[in-house]
Amino acid sequence: MIVWAAAASVVLVGFLFAFVYPTRTFVDQRSDTNKARAQLSLLRSENAKLEREAKLLQSDAEIERRARQYGLVRPGERPFVIIPAPSITAPPEAPAEAPAPTP
Repeated sequence: MIVWAAAASVVLVGFLFAFVYPTRTFVDQRSDTNKARAQLSLLRSENAKLEREAKLLQSDAEIERRARQYGLVRPGERPFVIIPAPSITAPPEAPAEAPAPTP
């Protein structure tokens, strides 16, 4: 009886090593592959976006537009800055004067 139990244990352990471990490894690898595919798709879309932006930056008009956003001007031009009008609010109240100490 003990021999059969030992033999069954060896067969069970062999079964686990032969089938369960490779199956688990396969499932893990498939999960990793799916994550890598999703990341690749994201990187491809980001790459396409950056390629479009790089192509756009080849034009002088786009470079000038972006430079003007930073307040840059061409030589000989005078920059003007429009300052918003101050908002009309009541002046803050002055703190009440403390009475002078009497000696």
